[in-house]
Amino acid sequence: MVKPKTGAMHVVRVVSRQGGREYVSTLLRNSYREDGKVKKQTVANLSHLPQPLIELIRGFLRGEHYVPAGEAFTIRRSLPHGHVAAVLGIARSLGLPGLLDRRPSRMRDLALALVVARLVKPVSKLATTSLLGSTTLGACLGIEGADENELYAAMDWLLERQAKVEAALARRHLAPGALVLYDLTSTYMEGRHCALARHGHSRDHRPDRPQVEFGLLTDARGCPVAVEAFSGNTADPATLETQIEKLRSRFDLTDVVLVGDRGMLTSARIERLKELGGIGWVSCLRAPAIRSLVEAGDLQLGLFDERNLAEISSPDFPGERLVVCRNPALAAERTRKREALLTATEAALAKVAAAVEQGRLRTAAAIGVRAGRVVDAHKMAKHIELEIADGVFAYRRRTDAIAAEAALDGLYVVRTSVPEARLDAPAVVETYKRLSAVERDFRSLKGDDLLVRPIFHWREDRVRAHLFLCFLAAYLRWHLEAAWAPLLFRDEHPPGRTDPVAPPERSGEALAKARDHRTPDGLRVGSFGTLMTELATLTRNRVVPAGTDERAAFELLSEPTPLQARAFELIGVAPAGV
Repeated sequence: MVKPKTGAMHVVRVVSRQGGREYVSTLLRNSYREDGKVKKQTVANLSHLPQPLIELIRGFLRGEHYVPAGEAFTIRRSLPHGHVAAVLGIARSLGLPGLLDRRPSRMRDLALALVVARLVKPVSKLATTSLLGSTTLGACLGIEGADENELYAAMDWLLERQAKVEAALARRHLAPGALVLYDLTSTYMEGRHCALARHGHSRDHRPDRPQVEFGLLTDARGCPVAVEAFSGNTADPATLETQIEKLRSRFDLTDVVLVGDRGMLTSARIERLKELGGIGWVSCLRAPAIRSLVEAGDLQLGLFDERNLAEISSPDFPGERLVVCRNPALAAERTRKREALLTATEAALAKVAAAVEQGRLRTAAAIGVRAGRVVDAHKMAKHIELEIADGVFAYRRRTDAIAAEAALDGLYVVRTSVPEARLDAPAVVETYKRLSAVERDFRSLKGDDLLVRPIFHWREDRVRAHLFLCFLAAYLRWHLEAAWAPLLFRDEHPPGRTDPVAPPERSGEALAKARDHRTPDGLRVGSFGTLMTELATLTRNRVVPAGTDERAAFELLSEPTPLQARAFELIGVAPAGV
């Protein structure tokens, strides 16, 4: 390398031709003035250096300054963003902010934040205030720093709009003549001061806690449309009247088909529907009614020797169609369960017999109390005959009663007022089975994804508001699950049922996902919760360049993984734009 004279150093690219060939050289030159003339001195040949290094030398000579890569930027803050972007993005694409209120306001943003937070991380309202700052949710909606009092006020504001929002959803998802699914569940409460808190039949298996019940109306696909809260001791059929009124008056639907289970659409409620007119129904008969059909000769068990579905009629159900189904898999399961309960009951009764024989139980009254508790534990009193006297105890199976019940194993009867021209017999059965979609909604509401239970609010209006915001979160979740079906353990294209009585078949795609835990293009398949956890790792970062202050800071989104990119593509949301 030549020792340069005092001057200005620079890098030049020199092209020369020789013998028809072109040669390119990169030279380090020094420009200097001598005797009043500008001269150039080649200091070094840089051609052998990598091009990035040459560009660094060129930039340095132009006055650019470089720092080590690890010191070039400072990340002041990194917040989880992907899950917020997905939920908030789908909420906006579904028009949820406009359903809450057409005019933008801080109260609307607070209410929307409560709904989104229920899916992002379902926690108490106090903990939600921290969530606003520990994720990008507060910044995306411009409500950073909101306290719990503002969130409670937003709950009250949201409840005032429930009727209007549900009416809008009904216009969107229900039409005249549509199928409407309805079911009821309960959730237990902490505390005893709420007017809705009552002890009743606990579906959560928490009889030690008071509870509140709530009913869910959905469309034929299971998409939530409306929710209603009831006292915890309300019988299922008693809730139906308010739903009928909601459909007829608030939603202006007088021609729909209501689908409910046999505990909901009882004979008394069906008579009420007949009085009102315009509302058809699909439900199911209870076991005693099925037994009566057999005893009256209206239902011949021989019908199912070579088939599993038949339509019958009975004078006990005038104007109704009865579709009888026999499911061998259900029959086998009921037989297994009954035998297991009988065996467990007999094992417990054997202990009672041993106590009597040993003289620890002597009087008929004491023996009867102990034996009664045993047979009632598994509801086997109808199948076990007891012989009790002072110092005497024996038991045996009622074989005739067991055989009579076993003859009806796997048998169920769907009842409907809908004419055959509108729903044939297989379609009637498929329609009743759609109630499983509402049960799936309940599992989502009461599971870890939305955590509707337990309820800690003690004011009735706050309990209703809590259920309503969880309902809105379930509405968003339903649409997210539908869009993300390729990435979840869900059947995207279930095959059409060839047999409405048999369990539904799964497509080859769904079976492949369950087997490989991978999509056809190699992405990991998981549950809704695991996908939300994956999206949460997509962060939004506050970056400050080295040597500058906060005024030069900028926001930078981490690069999405292939799975994250696919999830946003499926819902049509750009995470950087939320």
